[in-house]
Amino acid sequence: MIKKLSLCALSVIAALPIGFSAQAADGDLQLQQVLILSRHNLRAPLVDNGSLLAQVTKKAWPQWDVPGGELTTKGGVLEIYMGRYTREWLAQQGLLKKEVCPAPDEVFTYANSLQRTVATAQYFVTGAFPGCDVAVTHQNEMGSMDPVFNPVVTNDSEDFNKKALAALNAQGDKLDLKSAFQQLEKIVDYKNSPACNGKKQCTLSSENQNKFSAENGKEPNVAGPLKVGNSLVDAFTLQYYQGFPLEQVAWGEIKTPEQWQALSAIKNGYQDALFTAPEIAREVAAPLIDYIRSQLPEQNQASAPKVMLLVGHDSNVASLLAALEVKPYTLPGQYEKTPIGGQVVFERWHDAKANKDLVKIEYVYQTAEQLRDGEALSLKNPPQRVTLQLNGCPADANGFCSWQQFSGVLNAALQGTALQPAAAPVKTPVAAEKAAQEKAAADKAAQQKAAQEKAAADKAAQQKATPEKAAADKPAQEKAAAATPEAPASSGEKVQQKEISDAAPAA
Repeated sequence: MIKKLSLCALSVIAALPIGFSAQAADGDLQLQQVLILSRHNLRAPLVDNGSLLAQVTKKAWPQWDVPGGELTTKGGVLEIYMGRYTREWLAQQGLLKKEVCPAPDEVFTYANSLQRTVATAQYFVTGAFPGCDVAVTHQNEMGSMDPVFNPVVTNDSEDFNKKALAALNAQGDKLDLKSAFQQLEKIVDYKNSPACNGKKQCTLSSENQNKFSAENGKEPNVAGPLKVGNSLVDAFTLQYYQGFPLEQVAWGEIKTPEQWQALSAIKNGYQDALFTAPEIAREVAAPLIDYIRSQLPEQNQASAPKVMLLVGHDSNVASLLAALEVKPYTLPGQYEKTPIGGQVVFERWHDAKANKDLVKIEYVYQTAEQLRDGEALSLKNPPQRVTLQLNGCPADANGFCSWQQFSGVLNAALQGTALQPAAAPVKTPVAAEKAAQEKAAADKAAQQKAAQEKAAADKAAQQKATPEKAAADKPAQEKAAAATPEAPASSGEKVQQKEISDAAPAA
């Protein structure tokens, strides 16, 4: 069951000045629909006595203002800023009216049913539509993963499991993180941690320690240094975004952008290894892709919301982009490939001149410094926008590609999954030409055969009709002969006829 939360009560938080002049989109292109897939905003890391982070160092972790895993107060403010900027941009493009509450069917917000995702959606709507009755939709059961956002394996076949494990190990083998792990060991004093207690050799930088798994009903997983490193770097990154004094961020051990770059490679590598192999990405992202496909219909566009916000996780973003075969991208000003609060924005544009629809996909995100400094966003101080490119949908110089080809990309991403759509096979130009020639030849042969059969049938009918017509004409001929006056007989013929008549017996 789905629950909707009204945000009127939160409108007081959004008493932030907007003040800008909206402008309609110029030219022949008009924005018609926007679907946003957002990662939740700033959360607290999970640090308690039994957590992984508590086991890998003796150092004391800083205290947060919310329980581990929940959206922080600052995360809410940052999301209000993102919502306010998004509303300004939508008004500028002419999709929604400035400072007017949207109609009930114009905006739809849907979040995974965890505190940090639902709260992110609530704060976004508060910033974008202050004072408006815009609901956030989610499952009733909070704390459980919504199937649309749950990046789990659903294929229980042995063959898939073998392919999945091979893909995970191949991704892991590509990673070159020894130097980064050595830095991490030093930062946390790993050799003296509870995790190393009683072990003669205990390192994160030794090779062949990661053990991958892809079990049915569970997320792809890894045990070993890659998981430990991801948790540590994630915690340091969140500390930096939250605005902790630099001497408290990683205990003051990270001092340069080069260090951040090296350590962030561990977190990005963890994500790449688990969620970007094609076999894994299509499997775990299929429910989300299928949902997005249903909300971006080729037909009956008027039935879909103008603006849709989906709030999930970095695993959702990573697997979706990999399944859609997004080309490699960089996000200037960021170390994360799927940053906190970042949005993948699918934009549907209509080209009035060519009378066709186009799609543009952008990554909209805040830089590491914008997040740490808590900068208010606006059209004058916007977040970053990076255009994404798809392998299956070539884009022009402005980043637009054909909507028809984009629909094909969505369908292709579901091939081989339980949600595979029924579709006609795609023919290459050579195959299509050959098929057309074969069809033309078949049509010609069929026409010739039909003509021959018709001629044979006509001949048989004619032959059959000849004796029948003769038999039918005979009585008419006899009747006509009887009714015709006879010529005068000679005197001898008359005498003979009379004699024959007299000799005839009586009736």
